[in-house]
Amino acid sequence: MLYFSVNALLLVVSFVALIKGADFFVDGSSALAKIFKVPSLIIGLTVVALGTSLPELAVSTSAALQGSNEIAVSNVVGSNIFNLLVVLGVCAVIHRVPVDKIVIKRDFPISVLALVLVLAVTGLPSILGGSFFSLKMEENVGLVYRWLGLLLLLFFVIYIIYLIIDSKKHPVQEEEFAEKPLWKCILLIVGGIVAITLGGKLVVYSAQNLARFFGMTETLIGLTVVALGTSLPELVTSIIAARKGEVELAVGNVVGSNIFNILLILGVSSAIHPVAVNAASVYDMTILLAVSIMTWLFCLGGKGINRIKGLVMVLAYVGTVIFAIVR
Repeated sequence: MLYFSVNALLLVVSFVALIKGADFFVDGSSALAKIFKVPSLIIGLTVVALGTSLPELAVSTSAALQGSNEIAVSNVVGSNIFNLLVVLGVCAVIHRVPVDKIVIKRDFPISVLALVLVLAVTGLPSILGGSFFSLKMEENVGLVYRWLGLLLLLFFVIYIIYLIIDSKKHPVQEEEFAEKPLWKCILLIVGGIVAITLGGKLVVYSAQNLARFFGMTETLIGLTVVALGTSLPELVTSIIAARKGEVELAVGNVVGSNIFNILLILGVSSAIHPVAVNAASVYDMTILLAVSIMTWLFCLGGKGINRIKGLVMVLAYVGTVIFAIVR
């Protein structure tokens, strides 16, 4: 009973750290955007996206260093599916999420093309060769080679440079607001990142212990607890951003995190050590591609993502989890 009580308390404390950390992070990032006259969308696509992607980066890099290569792919793919369907879906249920035309025309295509590149290199050869559908889920079908990882990192650098140049060409209009000093913005952002990262890790740790206490399998833990734990920062940050009216920050955070996950996190992991891709990961990447295109279509039309679309997205995530468990 003591084991259960300690881990349950740790889970609650870690959730509090996540929520307060995300609150600080949104406030600091929004104020920083106003100081430098940078659109909140750009801040969401860069600073916030990087901050909330830190748990994925830590997990995938550690997995690569320890030789647990499959975790690096499943972590990235699972987090991206969660970001699109749950984070954006839940935000849309709370508050209609308008989507900037720039995200639709620039950032969604980049995330889709990056995924297509990885899928083409890792899974397409075995599919075209006819051997893929006879393989078991745990059998390897390809690699995210070191050269592909370096190429993804190069694309990441180009993407960031482009965002910076574009933001300077289109500064936001100066508005009347209670400006926070720069040091306070930095303190809020750094403090938020620390709280989010530690909170995410503690959620995973305590939830794993509780799952084992109730007799759940390691596979089920990985498919649910770990994927949820590393994506909680995106979920909490985006929900708080939406409640504060910073909806562009919420959308930029999700799409930016997905781009970061593929280009930066998978790039770093495979640059450290070529990452093995099994048949299950190819199925998951295909699902992610379909989910990305579906979300992209939901954003078209200028009305953004409404409550009905949000509910459809959340239900779609439930369906993907059920498929992952029973396959």
